[in-house]
Amino acid sequence: MEALADYYGYFRFAHYIFFVSWMAMLFYQPRLYVYHAENMDKPDFVKVVEVMEYKMYNYIGWVAIIGSFTTGALILLAVPGLLSSGYIHLKLTVVVLLAIYHFSLGWYMKTLKEGRCKKSGMFFRGYNEIPTVALIIIIWMIVFKPF
Repeated sequence: MEALADYYGYFRFAHYIFFVSWMAMLFYQPRLYVYHAENMDKPDFVKVVEVMEYKMYNYIGWVAIIGSFTTGALILLAVPGLLSSGYIHLKLTVVVLLAIYHFSLGWYMKTLKEGRCKKSGMFFRGYNEIPTVALIIIIWMIVFKPF
């Protein structure tokens, strides 16, 4: 584990890049669903939005979540003492909830494409706030380490 500890700074650097990319996807994907849900009567517009949804979710979202989880695991392997801090458990819990949110976005993308999603643009506007709350909690835990 000594060798991994030597790379801790690099792991953190990569983790931040992947996490910021993942959060960008989590913030923007539901906004695309707002446009999709509110413009179902415009098939040409919906086709363009569906392409954007697909690329955002699959090309940015998946790379970013896998990179975030991989580098996060490397950080914990490099500095296993982090797991003895209480704040890290709340942070990891919120990250797991964000992963569930991520998967739900994939499900909504599929149901929107199939025309089965009956959620409104207003619903997706509200749903879009979940990653904001999660981000606030995660950053608070990292910066202040309250417990």
